[in-house]
Amino acid sequence: MLRFFLFFLALLCLSLGALTVVRAPDWSAWKLALLAGEYGHWLAVIPLLVAGLAWWVGGESTKLTLATWGISALAIGLLLKPCAQAWQLARHLPEQLERQFGRVAVEAAPFSVRELMGRQPQPVPYSTHRFSGELALDLYRAVGRERAPCVIVVHGGGWDSGDRTQIPHFNHWLARRGYAVAAISYRLAPEFIWPAQGEDLLAAIRFLKANAATLGFDPNRLVLLGRSAGGQIVEAVGYANPSLGLRGLIGLYAPSDLIFGYENAWEDDMLRSPALMRRFLGGTPTTARDNYHRASGYFYVTKAAPPTLLLHGALDPLVWHRHSERLTARLTEENIPHTFVSLPWATHAFDFNLRGPGGQLTTYALEWFLGAVTADPPSAAIPR
Repeated sequence: MLRFFLFFLALLCLSLGALTVVRAPDWSAWKLALLAGEYGHWLAVIPLLVAGLAWWVGGESTKLTLATWGISALAIGLLLKPCAQAWQLARHLPEQLERQFGRVAVEAAPFSVRELMGRQPQPVPYSTHRFSGELALDLYRAVGRERAPCVIVVHGGGWDSGDRTQIPHFNHWLARRGYAVAAISYRLAPEFIWPAQGEDLLAAIRFLKANAATLGFDPNRLVLLGRSAGGQIVEAVGYANPSLGLRGLIGLYAPSDLIFGYENAWEDDMLRSPALMRRFLGGTPTTARDNYHRASGYFYVTKAAPPTLLLHGALDPLVWHRHSERLTARLTEENIPHTFVSLPWATHAFDFNLRGPGGQLTTYALEWFLGAVTADPPSAAIPR
C-alpha cells in the first residue's frame, strides 16, 4: 500500500512540476503554478524523498519502484527548471538593460542560488494619507536618502477587488533601496467604471506633487508601477498624459489593449474576463468603444512616452503574454527606451516571492531601471 501511495505522490509532484511547462488549465487553481514556479526549488525535496522511500520500501527490482523513480526524477527536473531558466536569462539581462538605459551600478546579481535561501526585507514604517475623498495611500519613506525618487504603486485585482496592501514586502524592499513608495487605492468596479480608476491615479499624483516636501521625496522624479489591472491603469494614464513628466513606467503582467483583450477572450476562461471587462468598462467594445480605447495604453504610445520596463510570465493564464509583446512592438516603433523581460516558466504574480527565480530577476531589473530613469539628469543614463 505504501508503494502505491509513493507512486501517486510522485505523480502529484510531476503534475505540479508540469505547470512550469504548460499554462494552468482554466478549471485549475492558478496559484499552484505560482507555487511550482517560484517555490519549486524547495518543493523538489518532496519527489527526492519519495524516490528514496520507494527504494527503501520496494527495493530496486520492482516495476512500481522503477516507475516511481522515473516520475520523481522528472518531477525534480521540472521543479528546478525555473532556476535553470532564470540563470540563463540572468546571463544576458545586464546587457539587455544597459543597451536601453545605459550603465547602472546594481549591487545584487540578476540571479543567485544562494539568494533563494534569503529572507524577505525588513519592514519600514509607513504613514497613511487621504488624497481624494475616502481614498488613501500608504507612503513608505526611503531609507537613508533625502529627496528620494518616488515609485507610485497601483495594485491589481481584476478592477473589482484588491487593495493597496498587496505584496507589502515589495514596498519595503523598494524603500530600503532608497525609493519612496506610495501605494494607492482606487475606486473599484462595477460600482465605478473607467475612467474613475484613471482619475484616482491622477488625483494621487497631484496630491503627491503638492505634498512632496512634507512627505520627503522629489516631486520631479516620479515613476509609476502597476501590477495586472493596476498595470493597465498606469499604462493608460502614463502614456496618455505626457505632461505629468513621469521619469518611467513599469508594467507587471498588465493588459495593454482591452479591445484586443476582449476580442481574444472567451466567456468561461479562468478570469471570466469578458464579463469582468464589461463591468469595468460599462459594456462591450461595440457599445462602449470609447471607454475601451481610452483604457488601453497601447493606443497612447507616442514619442513622448516615458521609458518603460515590462515583465510578464509566458504561462500567465489571467493576462495573455501577447499584451506585453504587442506593447513592446509599439514602444520599439516610437523609439522609446524600454526592456521587456519575458519569463518562460512564470505565471501571474511571479514577483510575490522576492527570493524566487521570478522575484530575483524582477528586483534586479527594477533596480537597474529605477537607477537609470531617476538619475539627474536622466538623459545622462538613458540613450535616445
